[in-house]
Amino acid sequence: MRTTDPSTWTLMPARPADPDAAALLWRYFEEIVRRYHRRDLRPGEVEAAVAESPSDDLVPPTGLLLVAYRDGRPAGCAGLRLRPDWAELTRVFVHPAHRGHGGGAALLAGAERHARALGADRIRLDTRADLVEARALYARHGYLEIPAYNDDVYAEHWFEKVLCELTPGARRAK
Repeated sequence: MRTTDPSTWTLMPARPADPDAAALLWRYFEEIVRRYHRRDLRPGEVEAAVAESPSDDLVPPTGLLLVAYRDGRPAGCAGLRLRPDWAELTRVFVHPAHRGHGGGAALLAGAERHARALGADRIRLDTRADLVEARALYARHGYLEIPAYNDDVYAEHWFEKVLCELTPGARRAK
């Protein structure tokens, strides 16, 4: 029976080098590279993408990486990069075998909870035009398209979601 209930997912903070996290990040880059080129992967392409866009800053105090588990198996990930007052969402990925079961919604909800707890008043992200499923997921969950906030060569769409307002005492020190 298929379920789209995000409560069936367990999210845990992880370091990018942890085995489950590293395997999911590798799968993320495989898919991103394959979809960008619209062909099979060539030797060294995933390694080059990982080197070009490292994930080692997705650890406190600069960020956070969440690994999502479904039925006890690593099934997805999402990262946050912390900025003054806001957080950047990155590396959102659900393993193909687990898609359609609420993993994207669970990852977004978890990332939003963590971002608020870390003092962010909004989440921003960039994505590519070919990642139509991702863009639809973000729109379904209240992310609105905004003007470009960065000059990433691969970014074609930028989104933002304002999180609940924070009290002045809840803001992170700048």
